[in-house]
Amino acid sequence: MGSLLVFLTDFGTEDGFAGVMKGVALSINPDLKLVDLTHNVRSFDILGGALILKAHYRYFPKGTVFVGVVDPGVGTKRKAIAVRTPNYYFVGPMNGLFDLVLQEEKPLEVVELTNPRYRLKVVNNTFHGRDIFTPAGAYITKGIPLRELGKKVTYKRFLKFPKPKRVRGKVIGEIVYTDKFGNAVTNIPCGKFRFCTFRNLKGRFVKNFLQGNKSSPSFICGSFGLVEVFLPMDSFADRFNAQRGERVICHF
Repeated sequence: MGSLLVFLTDFGTEDGFAGVMKGVALSINPDLKLVDLTHNVRSFDILGGALILKAHYRYFPKGTVFVGVVDPGVGTKRKAIAVRTPNYYFVGPMNGLFDLVLQEEKPLEVVELTNPRYRLKVVNNTFHGRDIFTPAGAYITKGIPLRELGKKVTYKRFLKFPKPKRVRGKVIGEIVYTDKFGNAVTNIPCGKFRFCTFRNLKGRFVKNFLQGNKSSPSFICGSFGLVEVFLPMDSFADRFNAQRGERVICHF
């Protein structure tokens, strides 16, 4: 059983929400190691959180417990769950946040977090991250089996993640996420592309950011394993007002 608990949320760091979850976790398991994957997922952006988690989870040791909280439906009938896969545990809302990672990590066991013994005594309907998800994750690191946390349920997928289309020597995709630097991540897997286009603007496919064109879009294989559109040392998203869903075409 791992002793590493990793947080991914859209809470930011201004209001103490991220910090208090660490306090709850350490109160349950003082020997825990805590890691913030990020607390800066854009507010309510389930797809963005899912993409970040999918890009980075595999770099953590086997047995790591991930607590993910991007939860616009907190306090509603959406299920609070814990998932065990061959290598990891994922705890959070069943709202699509884990959809992408569970395409790679097969769910072996999924439970709804219904046992009051493994949550805080008082549960606030606006903060399940503190009162339900973090306690469950911390108890998992102590060796509590998932069956003790609640009843078995079937995992249900919610995200409608767009798939790229390959047509006659090209791949047609779209922007799905924009990072802190203003680079636009697409849904096109990295490949041996010669060039790509955005809004009919043709750009080179380059090997590093400084090879990019300073005035028009350039394209690169990013760390998510997906094609990204960028401007060197500038925000492509801001300069072009690029939006999620806009088309990108890459040519072999």
